[in-house]
Amino acid sequence: MVQYNFKKITVVPNGKDFVDIILSRTQRQTPTVVHKGYAISRLRQFYMRKVKYTQQNFHDKISTIIDEFPRLDDIHPFYGDLLHVLYNKDHYKLALGQINTARNLIGKIAKDYVKLLKYGDSLYRCKCLKVAALGRMCTVIKRIGPSLAYLEQVRQHMARLPSIDPNTRTILICGYPNVGKSSFINKITRADVDVQPYAFTTKSLFVGHTDYKYLRYQVIDTPGILDRPFEDRNIIEMCSITALAHLRAAILFFLDISGSCGYSIAQQAALFHSIKSLFMNKPLIIVCNKTDLQPLEGISEEDMKLVIEMKSEALKTVIGQGGEATSDDSVLLTMSTLTEEGVISVKNAACERLLNQRVEVKMKSKKINDCLNRFHVAIPKQRDQKERPPCIPQAVLEAKAKAAAEKEKRKTEKDLENANGGAGVYSMNLRKHYILANDEWKEDILPEILDGHNVYDFIDPDILQRVEELEREEGIRQAEEENGEFEIDGAELTPEQQAALAEIRKKKSLLIQQHRIKKSNAESRPTVPRKFDKDKKFTSERMGRQLSSLGLDPSLAIQRMRSRSVSRRGRKRDRSPDGGDSMDVDGDTPDKKQRLSRSRSRSRSVSRPPHEVVPGEGLKDSAQKIKAIKLAKKSVKKRNKQARRGEADRVIPTLKPKHLFSGKRSTGKTDRR
Repeated sequence: MVQYNFKKITVVPNGKDFVDIILSRTQRQTPTVVHKGYAISRLRQFYMRKVKYTQQNFHDKISTIIDEFPRLDDIHPFYGDLLHVLYNKDHYKLALGQINTARNLIGKIAKDYVKLLKYGDSLYRCKCLKVAALGRMCTVIKRIGPSLAYLEQVRQHMARLPSIDPNTRTILICGYPNVGKSSFINKITRADVDVQPYAFTTKSLFVGHTDYKYLRYQVIDTPGILDRPFEDRNIIEMCSITALAHLRAAILFFLDISGSCGYSIAQQAALFHSIKSLFMNKPLIIVCNKTDLQPLEGISEEDMKLVIEMKSEALKTVIGQGGEATSDDSVLLTMSTLTEEGVISVKNAACERLLNQRVEVKMKSKKINDCLNRFHVAIPKQRDQKERPPCIPQAVLEAKAKAAAEKEKRKTEKDLENANGGAGVYSMNLRKHYILANDEWKEDILPEILDGHNVYDFIDPDILQRVEELEREEGIRQAEEENGEFEIDGAELTPEQQAALAEIRKKKSLLIQQHRIKKSNAESRPTVPRKFDKDKKFTSERMGRQLSSLGLDPSLAIQRMRSRSVSRRGRKRDRSPDGGDSMDVDGDTPDKKQRLSRSRSRSRSVSRPPHEVVPGEGLKDSAQKIKAIKLAKKSVKKRNKQARRGEADRVIPTLKPKHLFSGKRSTGKTDRR
């Protein structure tokens, strides 16, 4: 069994990376130290070694690329034509040819410059020849940069191709787009092909595997094909045509009899007749899908004639192969991938037909005679007249029926997602598993945040009971009001009190209006100091008039306000060092020295000298504290000079270690650098 594993192809670097890889390897793997005093033969050998090593590295790397990419003439025709459809055979061969030419040119360059280096007469001349040789090699690689980039793109795409064995048992699914091919392969294999309700969801070949009679079958899902001329088909359709042309497989031609795919049965029949030449010598089954939407018996007479005509063509194909005449039921089958009705029967019929055909082909070959001589089929004789049909225990049948019923009942979230539009459309309901007193409450919408507040903070379990109590109380009060028994709490107001209350409410409304006006233009209105208050809005006289208008005595408030301002001014002037009152309380005039000391005390505050001992410091006297300060400064002096050598800083103790930068070393001893 031949397996093509395109994932093992080595990554192809671009031109710049190719040059960096090779030159870096040359620098690391060859000697790097040379002196003028060396003999000229040693100098020549030194630079010849670099040129030869570089050429060998280029040769090995390019040879790996050429050998690992498949040759289209040596691989199976299916893969050869598939690569031609995807990448264009001419471009592919041209890119590999340019890579091969570059390998030969690099070999010639190295050969020529090695010959010139044999006659180099100085260190300078040998070095120039080496530089010229490596430069020409790198130029050759840079010129094939587009070919390297193209091969890298081809390698990445080939790594994503499915691993298809062209010689094993294969079932091939074909037909118009959106007729149910991908849904069928998802049902009978473990493949996970994307299924969407629009055409050309499948854009490349997909492979799945299934078992039948203890044998493994590979099932290939092909992209949809349209009925149009061969030269008008795109790359996606040509992938399907290539698989039909080169793979020995059982063909399942899918037919959407409901018309929900967007194409009529007449169009699908026309496609069948246009590609029926690709079905020769292959088992063919016509599958009528989506019977849940439209049964086969319910289609029109014209469509039924087309289906019968296709069935007769399929029977001719079977007879043309030299096989036995099969029944109509094995050529035309119906199924529904949605309800899974008929899916397993279609798979079994295709596997059985393919198995019989492969056995017939092997029986007709010349090698079978050598094998039959070694086979002996033992047929047991009947010992009595009693019939012994196959028997399955009843318990097994009941367990199987029970498992099938449970599987039918339980629907997973994946099933619900597929039934309701697929990923991106279906949204899983997380509330259906809530445990509540009433199942109808699961879908109730309860906001978490309302008006900037957490709703849960205001939830009261006894809220209903309290609402009922409030409603009862409200009902009692309304009844009392209707009966005239409700009275205002407290004594009735006198006419003077009512007038005062009206004045207060009027004053309050005016204050509110003023506040709103100030708030509206607060951003553009500057803050006015009190000394510039021309309207005298903030004076004690104004406050006194307002209090007097309200019938209150303003004398105490004005006196308290004045005493507060006087004390505040006194505290500001109280800055004498002896803590005495700076104001002239007794009426005595201070002399000039007192005024001078006062002015000095106002200009600066008195602070504690650094050598003064504070209780609790643990020092005996000022001399001991001065000595401690000097020792502390001396201890950090050296560290302050070397500021970058702190605990968390990066330290470079020696910039040039002597063992790395001195002495004569032989070849191969420079690995430490």
